[in-house]
Amino acid sequence: MTLLHFTGIKGSGMSSLAQLLHDSSYKIQGSDVEKYFFTEDPLHERNIKVLPFDESNIQPGMKVIAGNAFKDDHAELKRADELGLEVIRYHDFLGSYMEQFTSIGVTGTHGKTSTTGLLSHVLGGFAPTSYLIGDGTGKGVENSEYFVFEACEYKRHFLAYHPDYAIMTNIDFDHPDYFKSLDDILDAFSQMASQVKKALIACGDDENLQRLQTQVPIVYYGLDSSNDFYATNIEKDRVGCSFDVFIRNEFYHRFTIPLTGDHAIKNALGVITLCHYENIPAEVIDARFATFPGVKRRFSVMEFEGRVIVDDYAHHPTEIRATLDSARQKYPDREVVAVFQPHTFTRTAALLDQFADSLSDADQVYLCDIFGSAREQAGNLTIQDLVNKIPSSRHLTIDDTSDLSRHQNAVILFMGAGDIQQYLEQFKSNISKEETA
Repeated sequence: MTLLHFTGIKGSGMSSLAQLLHDSSYKIQGSDVEKYFFTEDPLHERNIKVLPFDESNIQPGMKVIAGNAFKDDHAELKRADELGLEVIRYHDFLGSYMEQFTSIGVTGTHGKTSTTGLLSHVLGGFAPTSYLIGDGTGKGVENSEYFVFEACEYKRHFLAYHPDYAIMTNIDFDHPDYFKSLDDILDAFSQMASQVKKALIACGDDENLQRLQTQVPIVYYGLDSSNDFYATNIEKDRVGCSFDVFIRNEFYHRFTIPLTGDHAIKNALGVITLCHYENIPAEVIDARFATFPGVKRRFSVMEFEGRVIVDDYAHHPTEIRATLDSARQKYPDREVVAVFQPHTFTRTAALLDQFADSLSDADQVYLCDIFGSAREQAGNLTIQDLVNKIPSSRHLTIDDTSDLSRHQNAVILFMGAGDIQQYLEQFKSNISKEETA
């Protein structure tokens, strides 16, 4: 059997794909930087070999799957070319792989990971389902009928996919290092929509998604009653939401989800719509909702020394608002503290005012230095530019998180797509030392 070598195996999509293929009896190894990322944990659990980057990792007879973050001049990819090995990009491999299943791609500027996780969990209770989630989770299931995957719009990578269905959660301006404008993003999503084979499931509450045109049916879901599928009679409490779903103004079923926030209801509606299209009974959907464990780094809650700590991937103003909304619903009597690390200089610069507006909804804001990412190491602004726009906000450094200690009965939200978890762990360490002092 051909050994598949993953260059950049710790990437969220790459790690997920490696896990999926390993579960499906492929022979897998990979390489990456030696810095720790949470996406590597499931690789080690499966005993998948993870090596430091080195051209000597590439040997004759291998097939190389290359992460999208790494250019063709990477030492391993150059070595593969010298040896005449097949090198295939992550998105191209995935595009071919999904052809053997009923495939459902989940895309949108926000909510992809949460919706992909929920959909794969629900479908898995009905029929064998393999999945690839952007939180670094993947699973290959024997004799799978369905394949659920997260489809990222960055650099138009999702145009390698021709899924049977697509769920589109929203369209917003993001990735300013690549996309020139909102119209540029709309063009990418329009192309993606044109490649869907059976039906497009789209959030009709998003006016940008209303602008899409396709050759296949578009089924809209949302909170507004103009949608094909809509939620009403919504009840919220600290543990979740219950709501009635109507299909074209006829009552369908009342559902309960163990998730908070309007965005979670919309994500669930996308799942319900797809499942109805595939004739999956409402009772199966509702039962699976009840057992959904959530996805990594999407409002991941831990209680620590009297405080509620939340680890969340939010790195865009819209996502920050959704995370704060969840916190207010789940913990209405607690102070809400936002600890935010911007991700990439270009995004921070392009959305500076929107970041300030969204973060101002918190009771107290702490801002960490901008995380550059592999594709962008420096920029023309610093975190102080954002601090200056948010009254009473403070700059937090990894060396000194002591200011957070004064928030004793708070919900502390650690938000970001970089290494914000280092700040979280440092804070926990400091609190532990204070408690034992």
